[in-house]
Amino acid sequence: MQKSATCVTDRREARRLATNRRITVQAQQLVERHGFDGFTMDDLAAAADVSRRTLFNHVGSKLDAVLGEFPVIPDPLVEQFRAGGPHGDLFSDLGALAEEVVADHDATREEIALGRRMLADPRLLAASNERFAAYAEPFLDHIAAREGAAYDETRARVAVSVLVSLAEMALDDYVADTEGRPLVDHLTRLLAAARSLVSRT
Repeated sequence: MQKSATCVTDRREARRLATNRRITVQAQQLVERHGFDGFTMDDLAAAADVSRRTLFNHVGSKLDAVLGEFPVIPDPLVEQFRAGGPHGDLFSDLGALAEEVVADHDATREEIALGRRMLADPRLLAASNERFAAYAEPFLDHIAAREGAAYDETRARVAVSVLVSLAEMALDDYVADTEGRPLVDHLTRLLAAARSLVSRT
């Protein structure tokens, strides 16, 4: 019974994520064609082939639709990190979390490229940066729980900020890659470069 309930929950979550993804892609395409102010939520509902009610069940605003959802890190991975794993080094373990999330992504290169083009709009860039900061903030709590009395907030903020910057670079490199390498490969390469810089200082 428990396994059956879990399967149903997983299917519902998969459908929810697929609908959210379709809404975001359609919203971004509308922005590209008409500008952020050039379409309504009714236009978006029609483009995404959902009812207005369904649309607002998935997104709270036009901005939410355009920016999309940030990935959720599974609780077991968070608990492993808070316990000091998987490698015992703060930056390496933050990188391992990011690699797990990125490896699980299924957005196409075209979808990511479209999302990156949205950031040419200063309003969307500012909103995206603000949401990235809010998304990263809980990691400071995870680091504090992990390090206990040794917690250094400045060190933690630097580690999280560097990781966010590398993730942004990985997205741009992935979009520009003509060889079709997975996004996680670009992130892994950049993480290795960052670690090599620190190890030489």
